[in-house]
Amino acid sequence: MSSVRIATDNVVPLRIHTWVGESAEYQVLKRTVDIVVSAAAIVVLSPVFLVVALLIKFTDGGPIFFRQKRVGLGGRVFEFVKFRSMVVDAEARKQALMKMNKHNNSITFKMTRDPRVTWIGQILRKTSIDELPQLWNVLVGEMTLVGPRPAVIPEVERYSLRQRRRLNVTPGLTCIWQVSGRADLDFHQQVDLDIEYIRERSIWYDFKLILLTFPAVFSGRGAY
Repeated sequence: MSSVRIATDNVVPLRIHTWVGESAEYQVLKRTVDIVVSAAAIVVLSPVFLVVALLIKFTDGGPIFFRQKRVGLGGRVFEFVKFRSMVVDAEARKQALMKMNKHNNSITFKMTRDPRVTWIGQILRKTSIDELPQLWNVLVGEMTLVGPRPAVIPEVERYSLRQRRRLNVTPGLTCIWQVSGRADLDFHQQVDLDIEYIRERSIWYDFKLILLTFPAVFSGRGAY
């Protein structure tokens, strides 16, 4: 597995496999849908955002949002935002929990009963409400509604050349493996499905995955 070095200009420098480019029509339509849907959702869901923000704040007095550097299209780094679902010092506690990693591939970290998750965080994760602030990332063009989920920098630094293919498209709010098992799938299965999506992507495929996201969220399977 080859490694990459993080550059100082917010780009992870790496060689990326070249796929057949998206058509101009698909790019324009996809971006238009992203803007319309994300803007409308932010307005409609604003009362939910307010209630969630108050619950998080009253739980432990910590920050409402969790912000983290993630790697997007072409290796470009952006600030990823979600509702905070863990204790304030969650990142500092992570190393002590690595031996309980459900994904034993050492690239991604998932734990079935993570002790760092707060009581409100458990609800937010089960319902995927914690991910809704990423609608802002979609609105400004750092993410899209459908695409591979954005990875953290240390994970991308360990990607093989094949795994870097995930960076050929804009990362998404939902993706093919999120409607196929979510965290119950290991990292290699997630990569296989992401590559399948990149090969087959179209506006109709995107709409299909968006529709499948709702029952996947309601079932709660693989959400923890």
